[in-house]
Amino acid sequence: MVETVMRKTSSKTASRLHTSLASLVLGALIVMGAGPAFAQATGSKPAPTAPKVVPDRGVDVPAEYVIGPEDVLTINFWRDADMSGDVTVRPDGKITLPLIGELDALGLTPDVLKGRIEQAASKFQNDVSIAVVVRQINSRKVFITGQVASPGAYPLTAPRTVMQLIALAGGLTEFADKKKISIMRTEGGKTTSFKLNYNEVAQGKNLAQNILLKPGDTVVVP
Repeated sequence: MVETVMRKTSSKTASRLHTSLASLVLGALIVMGAGPAFAQATGSKPAPTAPKVVPDRGVDVPAEYVIGPEDVLTINFWRDADMSGDVTVRPDGKITLPLIGELDALGLTPDVLKGRIEQAASKFQNDVSIAVVVRQINSRKVFITGQVASPGAYPLTAPRTVMQLIALAGGLTEFADKKKISIMRTEGGKTTSFKLNYNEVAQGKNLAQNILLKPGDTVVVP
């Protein structure tokens, strides 16, 4: 009788131990499975990588570029947002900057203007460092008039020949005199005229007529 009772007690104890062990294992599995979800819920996932900031370089400028009227420049003062901003070169060739006031920009390269702004700003700040970025080139223009599809002014932001300008203007009309196209150029107060025979150049003859244009040139198609 006593032996039977002891066997029953031992069996119940083992059963309880087995149940407790199983509960512990199940609880651990649940906690492990819920770990990622809990981490997401509490916002503990790694912070996203900050995007790279690409420096603003503005437009590409020709090697011989100098600043002219209507050009738009960005003047960036290091660590001084109040002094930084875009400026448009006025018809008189000047720009206006906070604190500094008016400065001549006409005919200067961006690097030369940078030096002059830093010199002027040094009266108000220490360790001045700026960047001059060309935002828009509006001063370098060539003109075409007469018998082309779209006469008018065109920006000259890269090397361009007479034939390229004619193509940019939509080509010659049926009434154009292709043999008597002229290019008018004014330098130092003196006007020079160049001639171009469209038919010859189109046929690969006398290619020297197809000159590179300079700012201010006017192509006349009679």
